[in-house]
Amino acid sequence: MNRRSAISLGPGASSLILIFVVLAMAVLSMLSLMTARNNLKFSERSAVVIESVYKLNEVAEERHAEIDRLLAACAAEASDDVEYLAAVEAVLPEDMEIWEGEISWSESDGTRMLDLALQVLPLDSTARTVWVRHNLMAETGDEEWDW
Repeated sequence: MNRRSAISLGPGASSLILIFVVLAMAVLSMLSLMTARNNLKFSERSAVVIESVYKLNEVAEERHAEIDRLLAACAAEASDDVEYLAAVEAVLPEDMEIWEGEISWSESDGTRMLDLALQVLPLDSTARTVWVRHNLMAETGDEEWDW
């Protein structure tokens, strides 16, 4: 006699498989939703940070243009580099300082700070300044951390 064994699952097995598939899909959809929400929050925070950094850079470039106008006025009246740098030092705003031909200042929005410096070039140069420092820092109370 030949006996063949056949496995019969019955009507309840297909219901169990269907319940397992539905639960797996529900868990995966919840994970996808949580990931999407976290990505949205991260994107919004990144946009705020990027916008504030761009605003700081805009202020720094406006100040650079202001310095360039001052340098042009001083260059028109100076006869040599020593007289030129002395005139520049006399007309610089109070929040800026010049040392060995390098003008330095900082811009801040309360949470981030740009540490900036321009090198004043000699009178016979075609350009008047060149950036030597343009560092973004996070202000954290007493300490400052470079980014």
